[in-house]
Amino acid sequence: MQAYLVGGAVRDELLGLEVKDRDWVVVGATPEDMLAKGFKQVGADFPVFLHPETREEYALARTERKQGRGYHGFTVYSAPDVTLEEDLQRRDLTINAMAKTEDGALVDPFHGQTDIKARKLRHVSEAFAEDPLRVLRTARFAARFRPLGFTVCDQTMALMRKMVDEGEVDHLVPERVWQELQRALHERAPDGFFEVLRDSGALSVLIPELDSAEVFQPAMKALLCIHEEPDTSTEERFAALLSPLGENAAIARAKALKASNDCQNLTRLATAFVPQLRKMDPQNPDGDALLDLLDQADFWRRPERFTQLLSVIRCALPDEGDSLKMLQTASYAASGVDPKALLAQGYKGKALGEAIRSERLKRIVDTVTRDDH
Repeated sequence: MQAYLVGGAVRDELLGLEVKDRDWVVVGATPEDMLAKGFKQVGADFPVFLHPETREEYALARTERKQGRGYHGFTVYSAPDVTLEEDLQRRDLTINAMAKTEDGALVDPFHGQTDIKARKLRHVSEAFAEDPLRVLRTARFAARFRPLGFTVCDQTMALMRKMVDEGEVDHLVPERVWQELQRALHERAPDGFFEVLRDSGALSVLIPELDSAEVFQPAMKALLCIHEEPDTSTEERFAALLSPLGENAAIARAKALKASNDCQNLTRLATAFVPQLRKMDPQNPDGDALLDLLDQADFWRRPERFTQLLSVIRCALPDEGDSLKMLQTASYAASGVDPKALLAQGYKGKALGEAIRSERLKRIVDTVTRDDH
């Protein structure tokens, strides 16, 4: 029984990056052997165990055989006779198919270290084509390592295009696409993910609305703009990505991807606001229109989301700074109205609602007209 450090920990160490998660493969053991040594079994699909002290994951060496379409169609074989090389061969990219012995010697049967030096993302074997999720994973690694100079090698890109042409990508379920997509939005060069998907043909299957140049370019520009802001959320990044789309198309795609409710709601607001702000004339402010936008955004109950919305619109409409400033100024002015004070003056029911709106409108008009617009 031998344990080997595998995958990302080995790759990141060779790249000089911080190693966050350490995963191990165990060769020559049975589940009973692991349990006898105090390991705790987790994972239903194949035997994975937590180390009794470090809590790091130890998986028994395994092979996989394709049985059907999509990423579900695999049978897993795990037994003491599976070798380390057989386990590494089932992995996606050569840079992820390296191992280290417990005393630190590198095991690299598929030349991952060479590809690290050449800054290439290359598939380990033709078995790559059996799992369409690997198209998304390769695109995500491209987004992560592009700042280090990595690109997808020609042979792997050709294989990914073939997978798309043969309909493998059509079998990906939305939940897995969304899982990879939201992780990609936070990678170091998130546009790289979508560029690789586009080059491979997968974008036209997964998010066809972004595939044309007239939409793709502003989408990437908005995404990179929001990416450069500190600590932006997944929903802000996703809304920026879909901001060039029409409201209905954006909502439909967000639902099809099974994006979270927060992502769907911010996307709906951003794509509704973009055309309305484009139409506004900062030289002739329309108080009613500004107040309607604040109502649409539910600014009164969701001020934090309104702040997110402004960030997205700032990136979606870089040339509409005056309109955006006008909306922000209106929000400051209108937020000063205190419904409790109006209630104390005797307003109630419908009259209270009308008085609140009237006071908010008055403050917006007074402020934006005074604000040199």
